[in-house]
Amino acid sequence: MNLPNKLTLARILLVPVFMVFASLTEYGAVGYQPMLYLAAGAVFALASFTDYLDGHLARKWHMITDFGKFADPLADKLLTTVAFLYMMRDGVCSPVVLAVILAREFAVSGLRMVAAGAKDGKVIAANMWGKVKTVLQMLSIIFYYFAAALGGPTDPLAVGMIGSALCWLVAVVTAISGIKYLVDNRHFINTAK
Repeated sequence: MNLPNKLTLARILLVPVFMVFASLTEYGAVGYQPMLYLAAGAVFALASFTDYLDGHLARKWHMITDFGKFADPLADKLLTTVAFLYMMRDGVCSPVVLAVILAREFAVSGLRMVAAGAKDGKVIAANMWGKVKTVLQMLSIIFYYFAAALGGPTDPLAVGMIGSALCWLVAVVTAISGIKYLVDNRHFINTAK
């Protein structure tokens, strides 16, 4: 297994580590502990950096593999979906936003399965809109966790309002990226048996 793929697997393994810290957070509550938000944000930022690094190294060293094309977006989906679930628990992310994100991911994953099962067995890599969507999701999550850590227990309204606005922006970009992905690859749907 090459280094970019190992970085992708490391990102998947960082998801439960992030979950441990995120599950202990209580923003705006009496038991608020900024260090837990800081730790969750740091783990998430590290995992997000592996997303950049594995793609950069795979292209630079010509190590793009079918496994990487499959596992990289899967690792991103796991990481960001878990983070948005905790943001929804904190009242920052609307369930509608999470529904848009999940609908897009299920639709794109389904299309990827259809493409992989086609007679030529194509693996569809992420397009530019998908990459923009992922970067925006990751930056929004990083903002929330670091703002929650640095803002203190007295600023939940400001952090929550900005975080919520970012979540809605994420929903719009996620929907656009999903529609673009489905339209660009509709020939797999039209030829599926």
